[in-house]
Amino acid sequence: MWAIRLHIAEFRKQFTVFAICRLGAGTLPGGRPMTAIRCAAFMLATLLASGAFAQQPPKPAAAPATPAPPKPAATPSKPAAAAPAAPAGDAQPTLLGQYGDWGAYTALPSGNKVCFALAKPKTTKMEPAGRKRDQSYLFVSIRPGEKVKNEVSVIIGYPFKSSSDATAEIGTAKFAMYTQNDGAWIKNVGEEARMVDAMRKGADVTVKGTSGRGAQSTDQYSLKGLAQALDKIEQECK
Repeated sequence: MWAIRLHIAEFRKQFTVFAICRLGAGTLPGGRPMTAIRCAAFMLATLLASGAFAQQPPKPAAAPATPAPPKPAATPSKPAAAAPAAPAGDAQPTLLGQYGDWGAYTALPSGNKVCFALAKPKTTKMEPAGRKRDQSYLFVSIRPGEKVKNEVSVIIGYPFKSSSDATAEIGTAKFAMYTQNDGAWIKNVGEEARMVDAMRKGADVTVKGTSGRGAQSTDQYSLKGLAQALDKIEQECK
């Protein structure tokens, strides 16, 4: 089966993204580090924004080479300098599978394995109409090295109004989300498991937010395939 991977050339921005994120600081409610969360979020947002995926077939096995005649022993020489070590980890995400409206991904930024389930909204609305914004995303992430599991976050596509909350509604359940810049995370970490359970069982989730210029956004995400995507990333990032 062909590996479904992202073209390096299409995602030249991701290394800049990681460098910027590593300079970040601060914490989110519950004491979670801001840096790792922002790196994870911006990595996938940057990569997915290009919409470029490639199926790369495995290289054909090389034909057996004809043995060469033995060479005479060489005169001892000075040992060669060791080659520089390759960068640790593979920051380039790999698509594990597409499940309905959700994709499951894994990556190794700086050698630390992370897994994500990610989707784009099926419908979006801005009031006043016509206000421009970037693509928005909703994702659930697992970072085993930080003991983080099923963390729900949003990239909204514009800077949130300072000190404002976003909301996520799944059926009759409503969850407040802490905001910073263009990102949002569940405000009460103790409710995160209940939110993910509701997302697994629900049909859609509606995310609402307010921009720094006072515009109101409403994004509706389909939850079709989310349960399967979560099962996949949980299996991959045990």
